[in-house]
Amino acid sequence: MEKNFNSEKAPEAVGHYPHAKKVGGLLFLSGVGPRKRGSKIIPGVNLSESGEIISYDINVQCQAVFENIKLILEDSGSKWENIVDVTVFLTNMSSDFPKYNKIYKEYFSVPFPTRTTVEVLSLPTPIAIELKVIATI
Repeated sequence: MEKNFNSEKAPEAVGHYPHAKKVGGLLFLSGVGPRKRGSKIIPGVNLSESGEIISYDINVQCQAVFENIKLILEDSGSKWENIVDVTVFLTNMSSDFPKYNKIYKEYFSVPFPTRTTVEVLSLPTPIAIELKVIATI
């Protein structure tokens, strides 16, 4: 049996998808970025008048993404400790991976979830990081 979840606390989706979907004992989260619900301001991002990224702070964005994931997990009946797999999308691997990896270790402990990190040219909104997570429920 499948069930979709949408958090009232996490940022609104930028497309036609739920925040999470439960299938059996697993919870699959859609890609999660650092935006905050009900706001156009993206934590850790400075934009030009035309919406282009002028500068960004990957540390602030990482923490905002992790907080959004926690909100979705909790609203879906799971929790941070139930994460079993993480896919990370970064727009600047060489600069941002070491910083991301350091923050990751502050939020996760042994046994670490499996993880894949991929560099992408861009993401759907002007952000530098997005995570896709699978957790047990």
